[in-house]
Amino acid sequence: MVAPFPEPREQARAIAVFSAVGAAGGALGTFLGGALTEALNWHWIFLINLPIGVVAWLAALRVLEADRGAGLGRGADYPGAALVTGALMLTVYVIVGAGDRDLSATLLLAALALALFVAFTLRQARAARPLLRLRLFGSRLLSGANAVQMLTIATMYGFQFIGALYLQRVLGYGELLTGTAFLPAPVAIGVLMLGLSARTVGRFGAYRVLLAGLALVVAGMALLSRAPVDGSYLTDVLPPLLLLATGFAAAMPALTGLAMSGAREEDAGLASGVFNTTQVVGGSLGLAVLSVLAASHTDGLLADGADPVAATAAGYQLSFQVGTLIAAGALVLAAAVLRKRQN
Repeated sequence: MVAPFPEPREQARAIAVFSAVGAAGGALGTFLGGALTEALNWHWIFLINLPIGVVAWLAALRVLEADRGAGLGRGADYPGAALVTGALMLTVYVIVGAGDRDLSATLLLAALALALFVAFTLRQARAARPLLRLRLFGSRLLSGANAVQMLTIATMYGFQFIGALYLQRVLGYGELLTGTAFLPAPVAIGVLMLGLSARTVGRFGAYRVLLAGLALVVAGMALLSRAPVDGSYLTDVLPPLLLLATGFAAAMPALTGLAMSGAREEDAGLASGVFNTTQVVGGSLGLAVLSVLAASHTDGLLADGADPVAATAAGYQLSFQVGTLIAAGALVLAAAVLRKRQN
């Protein structure tokens, strides 16, 4: 998107459209997953991806221009790919299973994950054709934007997952009703990104729009952290849902533009790949941390004889509170690291 649209206004519009499609697609997945689970069974939330993937592949063949690229025969960094994949998978495994194993085992696995990350870094520094050119992170703007995105996506993934569990296990919603309850989010994201995002960034600058969006995300998570046992959708769920959707719609296109403006022209493709990878990593780690916190707190309360529904709600409240702190960390980091590139 950066190369075909060098003019700032057109580039902002292209990024807004791309971000809107991705965000709306992810949010709609919650609704469609609920509908499939209730109408058929939960296996279909995985099976449905096969025909969707085939359709996307056929569309790509028809729409996208042919680009042969370097190919795998010119020195793909297989050891580097294995190291970073193993490090990320082991990190998630350490977090998710922390409550089910001894502290010594957890520390050992964490040390092994760290060793794999170090080995990956050394490999990239010395490989003839590295998977990731480390000089990319010499850009404070690019590095900062990726760190902010990781924290933001961790918050949003936690909100989607824990929020759905709150609706089902505390408020008693079914799968389809839970999916329907999330529908205002993709609608708001799509409308705001497509209708206002590019113009807002053009008028106020990406930095200010990003901070405003992150502030709304923090406010939405703070409201959601109440998560009462006898909560109501209209008063306890919908307002924070709309705040989170509005904040995300404002923050992501601005953050994407800031990240890509920090990369050299010859590194644009790699920088884009790093930015997309950060989304996946942030979402995986955030979801692992927040879900483990919720489950551990709930189990502790149940062991003390608390009411099951109240204990479950308390676990989700803790998860949302930590999510609020993570979002606040993204806001503070963005204000401190990205402000010098504001025009």
